[in-house]
Amino acid sequence: MPISALFALAAVSGHPARPVRIDDFQWKHVLAAGKTIEIIGINGPIDASGTGGREVEVLAVKKARKSDPESVRIEVVEHPAGVTICAVYPSARRGEENECREGGKGRNNTRNNDVQVSWTIRVPEGVKFIGRTVNGEVVARRLTAEVEAHSVNGDITVETTSFASATTVNGSIDAKVGSTDWSDEAEFETVNGGITIELPASADMEVDASTVNGSMSTDFPLTIKGKWGPRRMSGTIGRGGRTLSLSTVNGSMSLKRSQ
Repeated sequence: MPISALFALAAVSGHPARPVRIDDFQWKHVLAAGKTIEIIGINGPIDASGTGGREVEVLAVKKARKSDPESVRIEVVEHPAGVTICAVYPSARRGEENECREGGKGRNNTRNNDVQVSWTIRVPEGVKFIGRTVNGEVVARRLTAEVEAHSVNGDITVETTSFASATTVNGSIDAKVGSTDWSDEAEFETVNGGITIELPASADMEVDASTVNGSMSTDFPLTIKGKWGPRRMSGTIGRGGRTLSLSTVNGSMSLKRSQ
């Protein structure tokens, strides 16, 4: 629940200062290794980093110029896999109710609401992190478990000693992973932006990568499979194994070896 509400002033160039309404939300909870903390927003960035403690800590700062920040509620849903926390915007008149559900399955439309929610999360060792937003970047650094990052209009930056996947539409993806032991396929996908993935020197995997307008490079020796071209990279690194899938339309790709 909100712990403070205040007013700040922000100057708009050429116009008198306009009030910016601010509302904060804080939440802490012990979450065991192997569980998941999932953050779901619409407007605003998500910034997660590792912590040495046992508690997940979440801070959400809501800001708006026209809409009421308190019109957007922060909802916490506990489930067997862990905890999902959402910014839930007001439902449209005569429309279906917005909701917070695990896996991003809940209905949530802003309907001209200009509230922006900025998230800061501290993630304990071994806890999986999932970040989902529409308009904003997703940053996850110094984590030790699996990471999923999703945006539509925003860059994605990931750093974990485990493995990761990421999708955006308008933004670049920059990921450093410490393991290739994902269960099925690790996907990194964007439309307008480049993709850079840093992998352990001992990586073993299959690679399937494509771009339309951009170049490709790899620090790893690659045993070619199928067709090879300047915009297609398909082959085996090391002994092979699980698949690393990379896709963009307008952007370059690079596979880098960790030093």
